[in-house]
Amino acid sequence: MKLHFADLSFLDEITETELSCFPKDQAADKEQFRQRLKSYPGHFLLLCDDSGKVAAFINGFVTDFPDLTDEMYKTTNMHNENGAWQMIFGLCTRPGYRHKGYAHTLMNEFMHLAKEQERKGAVLTCKAGLISFYEQFGFKNEGVSAGSVIGGVEWYQMRRKF
Repeated sequence: MKLHFADLSFLDEITETELSCFPKDQAADKEQFRQRLKSYPGHFLLLCDDSGKVAAFINGFVTDFPDLTDEMYKTTNMHNENGAWQMIFGLCTRPGYRHKGYAHTLMNEFMHLAKEQERKGAVLTCKAGLISFYEQFGFKNEGVSAGSVIGGVEWYQMRRKF
């Protein structure tokens, strides 16, 4: 497996991977990924297999806003390369690559980069069933998110401080 930053050449595979992980009403679309890749490619990591196919990815912009909101998923306007908080919008692994530690690899590298860049920490939202997964990386559950209701689902805000 090869870990590297994403670019627009991976746009279709990233979009397909997202749709394999989230229902359409909760998934980012191709245009949203296009804007993300243009705006903050240094905060978009891929894990690719030996053939170069995307197995998994993690992404999110940096901002001074402390809480994750649905607006952040829709636009890159709040990205500030010098921001205090690394947001995490998605950690996605294609079905054939799951349960092999790839999500752990991506999360650990993403947290390493954020810490190295002297961020205050990282913030994400997740469904109740994934709270314990993110707790193993040092994230603390802050309860039901007031700012994220994508797809009409109850999302929990999680934060890891460095």
